Amino acid sequence: MATEIAFSFAALNPLARRHIRLFQIHQFLDRFAMGLTVPVVALALTDRGMDLFQISLLFGVYALTTMAMELPFGGLADSIGRKPVFLAAVVASLISLVLFLSTRDFYVLALSFAFIGFGRALRSGTLDAWFVETFRAAAPNVDVQPALAKAQWANAVGLAIGAVLGGILPDILGGVAVGLGFSIYDVSYVASFAVMLGVFVFTMLAIVEKPRAKDATALIRGFTNVPTVIKDASLSALKHPTLSLLLAALAFFLMATNPVEVIWPTHAKPMLDAGYANTVIGVVTATYFFSIALGASLSAHISRIFERQHVKTLAACFACLAGVQIALALQGSIVGFVAVFVLYSVILGVTETPASSILHRCVDDRQRSTMLSLRSLIQQLGAALGLVLAGAVAEIYSTPIAWIVGAVFLFIAVILTLVLVRRLAVEDDS
Repeated sequence: MATEIAFSFAALNPLARRHIRLFQIHQFLDRFAMGLTVPVVALALTDRGMDLFQISLLFGVYALTTMAMELPFGGLADSIGRKPVFLAAVVASLISLVLFLSTRDFYVLALSFAFIGFGRALRSGTLDAWFVETFRAAAPNVDVQPALAKAQWANAVGLAIGAVLGGILPDILGGVAVGLGFSIYDVSYVASFAVMLGVFVFTMLAIVEKPRAKDATALIRGFTNVPTVIKDASLSALKHPTLSLLLAALAFFLMATNPVEVIWPTHAKPMLDAGYANTVIGVVTATYFFSIALGASLSAHISRIFERQHVKTLAACFACLAGVQIALALQGSIVGFVAVFVLYSVILGVTETPASSILHRCVDDRQRSTMLSLRSLIQQLGAALGLVLAGAVAEIYSTPIAWIVGAVFLFIAVILTLVLVRRLAVEDDS
Protein backbone atom coordinates (compact mmCIF):
# COMPACT_ATOMS: atom_id res chain seq x y z
CA MET A 1 0.00 0.00 0.00
CA ALA A 2 1.43 3.42 -1.04
CA THR A 3 2.50 5.76 1.73
CA GLU A 4 -0.01 8.57 2.13
CA ILE A 5 1.00 12.23 2.14
CA ALA A 6 -0.01 14.16 5.28
CA PHE A 7 -3.03 16.40 4.64
CA SER A 8 -2.60 20.19 4.54
CA PHE A 9 -5.53 22.25 3.27
CA ALA A 10 -3.29 25.22 2.43
CA ALA A 11 -0.97 23.01 0.37
CA LEU A 12 -3.79 21.51 -1.71
CA ASN A 13 -4.27 22.72 -5.26
CA PRO A 14 -7.26 25.05 -5.94
CA LEU A 15 -9.31 22.26 -7.53
CA ALA A 16 -9.03 20.04 -4.44
CA ARG A 17 -9.83 22.93 -2.07
CA ARG A 18 -12.87 23.92 -4.15
CA HIS A 19 -14.05 20.31 -4.17
CA ILE A 20 -13.92 20.13 -0.36
CA ARG A 21 -15.78 23.45 0.04
CA LEU A 22 -18.49 22.43 -2.44
CA PHE A 23 -19.10 19.16 -0.67
CA GLN A 24 -19.17 20.91 2.71
CA ILE A 25 -21.93 23.24 1.46
CA HIS A 26 -23.89 20.32 0.05
CA GLN A 27 -23.55 18.29 3.24
CA PHE A 28 -24.57 21.30 5.33
CA LEU A 29 -27.77 21.87 3.35
CA ASP A 30 -28.75 18.21 3.19
CA ARG A 31 -28.24 17.68 6.92
CA PHE A 32 -29.83 21.04 7.78
CA ALA A 33 -33.03 19.76 6.15
CA MET A 34 -32.83 16.55 8.19
CA GLY A 35 -31.87 18.36 11.38
CA LEU A 36 -35.10 20.33 11.39
CA THR A 37 -37.04 17.18 12.32
CA VAL A 38 -34.48 15.42 14.53
CA PRO A 39 -35.32 17.16 17.85
CA VAL A 40 -39.06 16.67 17.45
CA VAL A 41 -39.48 13.27 15.78
CA ALA A 42 -39.88 11.29 19.00
CA LEU A 43 -42.07 14.05 20.48
CA ALA A 44 -44.16 14.29 17.30
CA LEU A 45 -44.76 10.55 17.40
CA THR A 46 -45.71 10.70 21.08
CA ASP A 47 -48.10 13.55 20.22
CA ARG A 48 -49.64 11.26 17.61
CA GLY A 49 -50.35 8.67 20.32
CA MET A 50 -47.35 6.37 19.86
CA ASP A 51 -45.73 4.73 22.90
CA LEU A 52 -42.00 3.96 23.22
CA PHE A 53 -42.37 0.46 21.81
CA GLN A 54 -44.30 1.74 18.77
CA ILE A 55 -41.67 4.44 18.25
CA SER A 56 -38.99 1.75 18.35
CA LEU A 57 -40.98 -0.32 15.83
CA LEU A 58 -41.27 2.66 13.47
CA PHE A 59 -37.53 3.22 13.59
CA GLY A 60 -37.19 -0.52 13.06
CA VAL A 61 -39.26 -0.20 9.86
CA TYR A 62 -36.89 2.54 8.75
CA ALA A 63 -33.83 0.43 9.53
CA LEU A 64 -35.21 -2.73 7.89
CA THR A 65 -36.20 -0.85 4.73
CA THR A 66 -32.74 0.66 4.58
CA MET A 67 -31.15 -2.76 4.98
CA ALA A 68 -33.29 -4.28 2.23
CA MET A 69 -32.39 -1.52 -0.23
CA GLU A 70 -28.82 -0.58 0.73
CA LEU A 71 -26.83 -2.94 -1.49
CA PRO A 72 -29.05 -2.78 -4.58
CA PHE A 73 -28.91 1.01 -4.65
CA GLY A 74 -25.21 1.13 -3.80
CA GLY A 75 -24.62 -1.20 -6.73
CA LEU A 76 -26.86 0.96 -8.91
CA ALA A 77 -24.85 4.07 -7.99
CA ASP A 78 -21.67 2.27 -9.06
CA SER A 79 -23.39 1.34 -12.35
CA ILE A 80 -25.31 4.43 -13.53
CA GLY A 81 -23.84 7.27 -11.48
CA ARG A 82 -23.97 8.76 -7.99
CA LYS A 83 -25.79 12.02 -8.75
CA PRO A 84 -29.03 10.56 -10.23
CA VAL A 85 -29.32 8.06 -7.39
CA PHE A 86 -28.87 10.84 -4.82
CA LEU A 87 -31.57 12.93 -6.52
CA ALA A 88 -33.93 9.96 -6.26
CA ALA A 89 -33.08 9.86 -2.55
CA VAL A 90 -34.20 13.46 -2.13
CA VAL A 91 -37.52 12.65 -3.84
CA ALA A 92 -38.04 9.73 -1.43
CA SER A 93 -37.37 12.05 1.51
CA LEU A 94 -39.95 14.54 0.24
CA ILE A 95 -42.56 11.75 -0.06
CA SER A 96 -41.82 10.60 3.50
CA LEU A 97 -42.39 14.12 4.83
CA VAL A 98 -45.72 14.44 3.02
CA LEU A 99 -46.90 11.09 4.40
CA PHE A 100 -45.85 12.02 7.95
CA LEU A 101 -47.69 15.33 7.80
CA SER A 102 -50.84 13.68 6.46
CA THR A 103 -51.56 11.15 9.22
CA ARG A 104 -51.72 10.01 12.84
CA ASP A 105 -52.25 6.37 11.85
CA PHE A 106 -49.48 3.94 12.86
CA TYR A 107 -49.51 2.08 9.54
CA VAL A 108 -49.27 5.23 7.41
CA LEU A 109 -46.51 6.45 9.71
CA ALA A 110 -44.78 3.11 9.10
CA LEU A 111 -45.01 3.80 5.35
CA SER A 112 -43.50 7.24 5.95
CA PHE A 113 -40.60 5.67 7.85
CA ALA A 114 -40.21 3.12 5.05
CA PHE A 115 -39.73 5.99 2.61
CA ILE A 116 -37.18 7.52 4.99
CA GLY A 117 -35.33 4.21 4.85
CA PHE A 118 -35.74 4.15 1.08
CA GLY A 119 -34.16 7.60 0.87
CA ARG A 120 -31.38 6.61 3.27
CA ALA A 121 -30.56 3.56 1.13
CA LEU A 122 -30.48 5.70 -2.00
CA ARG A 123 -28.20 8.25 -0.31
CA SER A 124 -25.81 5.69 1.11
CA GLY A 125 -22.53 5.43 -0.74
CA THR A 126 -23.50 7.91 -3.47
CA LEU A 127 -22.00 11.39 -3.10
CA ASP A 128 -19.60 10.17 -0.41
CA ALA A 129 -18.02 7.90 -3.00
CA TRP A 130 -18.07 10.74 -5.55
CA PHE A 131 -16.30 13.00 -3.03
CA VAL A 132 -13.52 10.52 -2.23
CA GLU A 133 -12.87 9.59 -5.85
CA THR A 134 -12.82 13.20 -7.07
CA PHE A 135 -10.61 14.26 -4.16
CA ARG A 136 -8.12 11.48 -4.87
CA ALA A 137 -8.02 12.45 -8.55
CA ALA A 138 -7.33 16.08 -7.60
CA ALA A 139 -4.88 15.25 -4.77
CA PRO A 140 -3.26 11.84 -5.43
CA ASN A 141 -1.90 9.92 -2.40
CA VAL A 142 -3.00 12.61 0.09
CA ASP A 143 -4.48 11.23 3.34
CA VAL A 144 -8.25 11.48 2.83
CA GLN A 145 -9.18 11.24 6.53
CA PRO A 146 -8.83 14.99 7.28
CA ALA A 147 -10.83 15.81 4.13
CA LEU A 148 -13.57 13.45 5.32
CA ALA A 149 -13.41 15.13 8.72
CA LYS A 150 -14.06 18.53 7.12
CA ALA A 151 -17.10 17.10 5.35
CA GLN A 152 -18.26 15.47 8.59
CA TRP A 153 -17.88 18.81 10.37
CA ALA A 154 -20.16 20.54 7.83
CA ASN A 155 -22.57 17.61 8.10
CA ALA A 156 -22.80 17.96 11.88
CA VAL A 157 -23.07 21.77 11.82
CA GLY A 158 -25.97 21.51 9.36
CA LEU A 159 -27.72 19.06 11.67
CA ALA A 160 -27.01 21.31 14.66
CA ILE A 161 -28.37 24.51 13.16
CA GLY A 162 -31.35 22.62 11.76
CA ALA A 163 -31.99 21.14 15.20
CA VAL A 164 -31.95 24.60 16.85
CA LEU A 165 -34.54 25.89 14.40
CA GLY A 166 -36.50 22.62 14.49
CA GLY A 167 -36.81 22.87 18.27
CA ILE A 168 -37.71 26.56 18.32
CA LEU A 169 -40.33 26.49 15.55
CA PRO A 170 -42.94 24.47 17.52
CA ASP A 171 -42.79 26.96 20.41
CA ILE A 172 -43.02 29.96 18.06
CA LEU A 173 -45.50 28.71 15.44
CA GLY A 174 -47.08 25.75 17.19
CA GLY A 175 -50.24 27.71 17.97
CA VAL A 176 -50.72 28.49 14.28
CA ALA A 177 -50.27 24.80 13.40
CA VAL A 178 -52.83 23.73 16.02
CA GLY A 179 -55.26 26.32 14.69
CA LEU A 180 -54.95 24.73 11.26
CA GLY A 181 -55.55 21.24 12.66
CA PHE A 182 -51.93 20.06 12.75
CA SER A 183 -49.54 19.10 15.54
CA ILE A 184 -47.31 21.83 16.92
CA TYR A 185 -44.34 19.75 15.74
CA ASP A 186 -45.52 19.70 12.13
CA VAL A 187 -44.09 23.18 11.50
CA SER A 188 -40.61 21.67 11.70
CA TYR A 189 -41.58 19.07 9.11
CA VAL A 190 -42.94 21.73 6.74
CA ALA A 191 -39.67 23.68 7.07
CA SER A 192 -37.72 20.49 6.34
CA PHE A 193 -39.76 19.93 3.18
CA ALA A 194 -38.91 23.45 1.93
CA VAL A 195 -35.18 23.05 2.56
CA MET A 196 -35.16 19.59 0.97
CA LEU A 197 -36.52 21.13 -2.23
CA GLY A 198 -33.53 23.49 -2.11
CA VAL A 199 -31.17 20.52 -1.75
CA PHE A 200 -32.63 19.00 -4.91
CA VAL A 201 -32.02 22.21 -6.89
CA PHE A 202 -28.49 22.67 -5.47
CA THR A 203 -27.54 19.09 -6.35
CA MET A 204 -28.84 19.52 -9.90
CA LEU A 205 -26.84 22.70 -10.46
CA ALA A 206 -23.66 22.33 -8.38
CA ILE A 207 -22.68 18.65 -8.35
CA VAL A 208 -20.80 17.71 -11.52
CA GLU A 209 -20.23 14.03 -12.24
CA LYS A 210 -18.43 12.41 -15.13
CA PRO A 211 -21.18 11.76 -17.70
CA ARG A 212 -22.51 8.23 -17.89
CA ALA A 213 -25.01 6.75 -20.30
CA LYS A 214 -28.53 7.56 -19.11
CA ASP A 215 -30.74 6.04 -21.79
CA ALA A 216 -33.24 3.30 -20.98
CA THR A 217 -30.80 0.57 -22.05
CA ALA A 218 -28.11 1.90 -19.71
CA LEU A 219 -30.59 2.09 -16.84
CA ILE A 220 -31.72 -1.49 -17.41
CA ARG A 221 -28.10 -2.60 -17.68
CA GLY A 222 -27.37 -0.77 -14.43
CA PHE A 223 -30.12 -2.72 -12.65
CA THR A 224 -29.12 -6.04 -14.19
CA ASN A 225 -25.50 -5.50 -13.14
CA VAL A 226 -26.50 -4.88 -9.52
CA PRO A 227 -26.50 -8.57 -8.42
CA THR A 228 -22.98 -9.04 -9.79
CA VAL A 229 -21.74 -5.85 -8.14
CA ILE A 230 -23.32 -6.88 -4.82
CA LYS A 231 -21.89 -10.41 -5.03
CA ASP A 232 -18.39 -9.14 -5.78
CA ALA A 233 -18.48 -6.56 -2.97
CA SER A 234 -19.91 -9.02 -0.43
CA LEU A 235 -17.32 -11.67 -1.29
CA SER A 236 -14.61 -9.04 -1.09
CA ALA A 237 -15.75 -8.09 2.42
CA LEU A 238 -15.96 -11.73 3.54
CA LYS A 239 -12.52 -12.52 2.16
CA HIS A 240 -10.97 -9.37 3.63
CA PRO A 241 -10.48 -9.91 7.40
CA THR A 242 -9.97 -6.19 8.01
CA LEU A 243 -13.32 -5.30 6.44
CA SER A 244 -15.13 -8.15 8.18
CA LEU A 245 -13.88 -7.16 11.64
CA LEU A 246 -14.51 -3.46 10.99
CA LEU A 247 -18.11 -4.04 9.84
CA ALA A 248 -18.86 -6.30 12.82
CA ALA A 249 -17.47 -3.72 15.26
CA LEU A 250 -19.57 -0.96 13.64
CA ALA A 251 -22.71 -3.10 13.94
CA PHE A 252 -22.22 -3.50 17.71
CA PHE A 253 -21.36 0.21 17.96
CA LEU A 254 -24.76 1.13 16.44
CA MET A 255 -26.59 -1.40 18.62
CA ALA A 256 -25.37 0.54 21.63
CA THR A 257 -25.48 4.16 20.49
CA ASN A 258 -28.51 4.40 18.20
CA PRO A 259 -31.08 3.89 21.00
CA VAL A 260 -29.47 6.77 22.89
CA GLU A 261 -29.65 9.05 19.84
CA VAL A 262 -33.29 8.17 19.11
CA ILE A 263 -35.04 8.17 22.49
CA TRP A 264 -33.05 10.64 24.60
CA PRO A 265 -35.63 13.48 24.09
CA THR A 266 -38.38 11.37 25.71
CA HIS A 267 -36.01 10.74 28.65
CA ALA A 268 -34.88 14.36 29.03
CA LYS A 269 -38.22 16.15 28.55
CA PRO A 270 -39.69 15.17 31.97
CA MET A 271 -36.67 16.94 33.54
CA LEU A 272 -37.82 20.24 31.96
CA ASP A 273 -40.59 22.78 32.50
CA ALA A 274 -43.36 22.16 29.96
CA GLY A 275 -43.45 25.82 28.92
CA TYR A 276 -40.01 25.78 27.32
CA ALA A 277 -39.23 22.06 27.01
CA ASN A 278 -39.41 21.94 23.20
CA THR A 279 -36.99 24.83 22.79
CA VAL A 280 -34.55 23.29 25.27
CA ILE A 281 -34.78 19.93 23.48
CA GLY A 282 -33.96 21.73 20.23
CA VAL A 283 -31.01 23.52 21.81
CA VAL A 284 -29.69 20.30 23.35
CA THR A 285 -30.10 18.53 20.01
CA ALA A 286 -28.15 21.33 18.35
CA THR A 287 -25.50 21.06 21.05
CA TYR A 288 -25.36 17.35 20.33
CA PHE A 289 -24.62 17.97 16.65
CA PHE A 290 -22.21 20.84 17.34
CA SER A 291 -20.40 18.48 19.69
CA ILE A 292 -20.24 15.87 16.92
CA ALA A 293 -18.83 18.59 14.64
CA LEU A 294 -16.24 19.40 17.30
CA GLY A 295 -15.35 15.73 17.56
CA ALA A 296 -15.00 15.52 13.76
CA SER A 297 -12.69 18.55 13.75
CA LEU A 298 -10.59 16.96 16.51
CA SER A 299 -10.42 13.53 14.89
CA ALA A 300 -7.38 14.26 12.74
CA HIS A 301 -5.47 15.61 15.77
CA ILE A 302 -6.47 12.62 17.89
CA SER A 303 -5.45 10.31 15.06
CA ARG A 304 -1.97 11.85 15.13
CA ILE A 305 -1.74 10.98 18.83
CA PHE A 306 -2.15 7.36 17.74
CA GLU A 307 0.40 7.90 14.92
CA ARG A 308 -2.42 7.92 12.31
CA GLN A 309 -3.26 4.31 13.14
CA HIS A 310 -6.99 4.71 12.71
CA VAL A 311 -7.92 1.35 14.23
CA LYS A 312 -6.28 2.27 17.53
CA THR A 313 -8.18 5.57 17.49
CA LEU A 314 -11.42 3.67 16.94
CA ALA A 315 -10.73 1.20 19.76
CA ALA A 316 -10.00 4.03 22.20
CA CYS A 317 -13.19 5.86 21.18
CA PHE A 318 -15.38 2.78 21.63
CA ALA A 319 -13.92 2.16 25.09
CA CYS A 320 -14.55 5.78 26.14
CA LEU A 321 -18.09 5.67 24.75
CA ALA A 322 -18.94 2.58 26.81
CA GLY A 323 -18.00 4.31 30.05
CA VAL A 324 -19.68 7.59 29.12
CA GLN A 325 -22.92 5.83 28.06
CA ILE A 326 -23.17 4.22 31.49
CA ALA A 327 -22.50 7.61 33.11
CA LEU A 328 -25.22 9.17 30.94
CA ALA A 329 -27.76 6.59 32.06
CA LEU A 330 -27.07 7.44 35.71
CA GLN A 331 -27.81 11.19 35.38
CA GLY A 332 -30.96 12.42 37.15
CA SER A 333 -30.82 16.18 36.48
CA ILE A 334 -30.90 18.07 33.20
CA VAL A 335 -27.58 19.83 33.93
CA GLY A 336 -25.72 16.58 34.57
CA PHE A 337 -27.44 14.91 31.64
CA VAL A 338 -26.47 17.65 29.19
CA ALA A 339 -22.87 17.78 30.44
CA VAL A 340 -22.35 14.04 29.95
CA PHE A 341 -24.32 14.08 26.70
CA VAL A 342 -21.97 16.69 25.25
CA LEU A 343 -18.94 14.54 26.06
CA TYR A 344 -20.71 11.50 24.58
CA SER A 345 -21.42 13.45 21.38
CA VAL A 346 -17.84 14.69 20.97
CA ILE A 347 -16.58 11.10 21.12
CA LEU A 348 -19.23 10.05 18.56
CA GLY A 349 -17.87 12.74 16.24
CA VAL A 350 -14.33 11.42 16.58
CA THR A 351 -15.34 7.86 15.59
CA GLU A 352 -16.78 8.54 12.12
CA THR A 353 -13.74 9.39 10.01
CA PRO A 354 -11.28 6.78 11.35
CA ALA A 355 -13.78 4.06 10.43
CA SER A 356 -14.35 5.61 6.99
CA SER A 357 -10.62 5.94 6.35
CA ILE A 358 -10.03 2.24 7.11
CA LEU A 359 -12.84 1.24 4.74
CA HIS A 360 -11.79 3.54 1.88
CA ARG A 361 -8.22 2.21 1.98
CA CYS A 362 -9.51 -1.35 1.57
CA VAL A 363 -11.74 -0.92 -1.50
CA ASP A 364 -11.42 0.03 -5.18
CA ASP A 365 -13.39 2.79 -6.91
CA ARG A 366 -15.48 0.27 -8.85
CA GLN A 367 -16.91 -1.10 -5.57
CA ARG A 368 -16.78 2.02 -3.40
CA SER A 369 -20.49 2.90 -3.40
CA THR A 370 -21.50 -0.72 -2.89
CA MET A 371 -19.05 -1.19 -0.02
CA LEU A 372 -20.27 2.00 1.65
CA SER A 373 -23.80 0.65 1.27
CA LEU A 374 -22.70 -2.68 2.76
CA ARG A 375 -21.27 -0.80 5.72
CA SER A 376 -24.52 1.14 6.12
CA LEU A 377 -26.55 -2.07 5.84
CA ILE A 378 -24.54 -3.74 8.61
CA GLN A 379 -24.84 -0.64 10.77
CA GLN A 380 -28.59 -0.42 10.20
CA LEU A 381 -28.94 -4.07 11.15
CA GLY A 382 -27.19 -3.27 14.42
CA ALA A 383 -29.30 -0.14 14.86
CA ALA A 384 -32.57 -2.02 14.26
CA LEU A 385 -31.70 -4.81 16.72
CA GLY A 386 -30.50 -2.28 19.27
CA LEU A 387 -33.65 -0.16 18.99
CA VAL A 388 -36.05 -3.08 19.34
CA LEU A 389 -34.11 -4.41 22.32
CA ALA A 390 -33.83 -0.96 23.93
CA GLY A 391 -37.52 -0.22 23.35
CA ALA A 392 -38.57 -3.48 24.99
CA VAL A 393 -36.19 -3.03 27.96
CA ALA A 394 -37.26 0.61 28.39
CA GLU A 395 -40.93 -0.36 28.49
CA ILE A 396 -40.34 -3.18 31.01
CA TYR A 397 -37.73 -1.45 33.16
CA SER A 398 -36.55 2.05 32.21
CA THR A 399 -34.63 3.98 29.59
CA PRO A 400 -31.43 4.20 31.72
CA ILE A 401 -31.40 0.40 32.14
CA ALA A 402 -31.77 0.02 28.37
CA TRP A 403 -28.75 2.30 27.80
CA ILE A 404 -26.63 0.42 30.34
CA VAL A 405 -27.48 -2.87 28.64
CA GLY A 406 -26.48 -1.25 25.35
CA ALA A 407 -23.04 -0.35 26.71
CA VAL A 408 -22.23 -4.08 26.70
CA PHE A 409 -22.28 -3.97 22.89
CA LEU A 410 -19.68 -1.21 22.94
CA PHE A 411 -17.36 -3.41 24.98
CA ILE A 412 -17.80 -6.11 22.32
CA ALA A 413 -16.90 -3.52 19.66
CA VAL A 414 -13.76 -2.69 21.64
CA ILE A 415 -12.72 -6.35 21.62
CA LEU A 416 -13.25 -6.62 17.87
CA THR A 417 -11.21 -3.49 17.14
CA LEU A 418 -8.37 -4.72 19.38
CA VAL A 419 -8.32 -7.94 17.33
CA LEU A 420 -8.21 -5.74 14.23
CA VAL A 421 -5.26 -3.79 15.67
CA ARG A 422 -3.30 -7.03 16.10
CA ARG A 423 -4.22 -8.24 12.62
CA LEU A 424 -3.10 -5.00 10.96
CA ALA A 425 0.14 -5.08 12.95
CA VAL A 426 0.84 -8.58 11.57
CA GLU A 427 -0.01 -7.43 8.03
CA ASP A 428 2.33 -4.43 8.33
CA ASP A 429 5.19 -6.65 9.57
CA SER A 430 4.75 -9.19 6.77
